[in-house]
Amino acid sequence: MPKKTWLIFNPVAGQGDVDQDLDVIHRLLCPAFDLHVYLTTPEKDADSLAHAALEDGAELVIASGGDGTLSAVAQVVAGTGIPLGIIPRGTANALAASLGLPQDLQQACQVILDGHVHCIDTARCNSRVMILLAGIGFEAETIKQTSRLSKNRLGILAYVLSGLKQLSGMSNFKVEIETEEQLIHCKAVAVTVANTAPPTSILAQGAAQVCPDDGQLDVTIVAATTLLEAVATGYHLLSTAMRELPTERENIGYLRCRKLRIHTDPVQKVVVDGEVVETTPLEIECMPQSLIILAPQSGQTPEVPEEKLEGLPGLRVQNK
Repeated sequence: MPKKTWLIFNPVAGQGDVDQDLDVIHRLLCPAFDLHVYLTTPEKDADSLAHAALEDGAELVIASGGDGTLSAVAQVVAGTGIPLGIIPRGTANALAASLGLPQDLQQACQVILDGHVHCIDTARCNSRVMILLAGIGFEAETIKQTSRLSKNRLGILAYVLSGLKQLSGMSNFKVEIETEEQLIHCKAVAVTVANTAPPTSILAQGAAQVCPDDGQLDVTIVAATTLLEAVATGYHLLSTAMRELPTERENIGYLRCRKLRIHTDPVQKVVVDGEVVETTPLEIECMPQSLIILAPQSGQTPEVPEEKLEGLPGLRVQNK
């Protein structure tokens, strides 16, 4: 008997033809699943529909939309043992890229039909479940200033243009990071805590190769005092991430841990999985192997360096 399957579909995500996309999904998935399709609305968002799917006894939940939609559904499904299928249709599609999922609609449906399951980590960020990453400072300000209209018109370029505007007004802030083993003080313009992230999420790429199933959080700390330094730093992070190499710049630090607390002075905005929803302080803890996804078979977990902090401005490290 076909699995009872809920498709949670965001019709305003991305730049594609909604009716055409739905027709393709119906044609490919209906023969294999007992498919129930629900479109998000302002009154019924992805979070509430995901809860409804669980209450209805769904055996498989499929999310289709941008990172906000996918993460909202994943946050609800995590820890339930119910598999999640992903059909990316957003602007950045960072979650799909980080998990090696195809961006093409038909290929994404084929991954779901193939049925290969893969357990990945999630994290708890204050009271929220986090799938991708938490960005403090520069990234949060960039995303806050990027409108839905500009994303629909320009796609990923909208984030680039917003980031360039933020560069002129950026400034370092004081950071205190407490892990299980040490207390770190420094200054930064951005701090990113990643559970998983693609190479294009450059502010998460201090050590590069952020792994979604290693039971660790990847923390990247970026400091910059001038516009030129900020641009050079961004280019360096993108270059090293694409080559899967850790950064060597003095104004970039990184570490890995299971859980941490972060305080900043002054208080900073925080973006979690593409949505500006928090301010500092933050407490984040990895929840290993807590989400089942349908994904292509993965390779071996990469070996990455554990820590590099030397060179960060105002650095003080106290071991516990």
